[in-house]
Amino acid sequence: MAKKGSTKGEDLTELPGVGAATAKKLQAAGLNTAAKIAKAGKAGLEKAGLNKTTAAKLATAVAKTTAKKTAKTTASVAKSTAKKAASKAKETAKKAASTTKKAASKATAAGKKVAEKTVEKAKGDHKVKSEKSDDGRKGKTLKVPRKVTDMPWFNKK
Repeated sequence: MAKKGSTKGEDLTELPGVGAATAKKLQAAGLNTAAKIAKAGKAGLEKAGLNKTTAAKLATAVAKTTAKKTAKTTASVAKSTAKKAASKAKETAKKAASTTKKAASKATAAGKKVAEKTVEKAKGDHKVKSEKSDDGRKGKTLKVPRKVTDMPWFNKK
């Protein structure tokens, strides 16, 4: 490889097999970038004044360079797309977890309220039920069945 020449030939002398003289020939033909060289192909390079073997080597080198750049670009685009997708998935998972937590806490709060209301209603129900006696005694007394036959479910008709 030759030293870098003018600003127009800088890009060309970095290519493998292109020196100052070859760069001048290519610039004179209007092929001052790697993309234009790749587009011209072997026939265009021969028209620019290069011999067949040099034209073939340069066309192959430019094609490889272009393929590497394209592969690099594609890989970086794929990598950034994958990162974005992973980031979105993470964010969605966080949102789902947050929503689930909120729903669980709401359900817990609702359950507590229902339990409190039930306890409030049942506060007076913890007493033993009693009935007034039929034999004329005063006050409430508990009628306790003495035998199975006195129980209400026994005498069902």
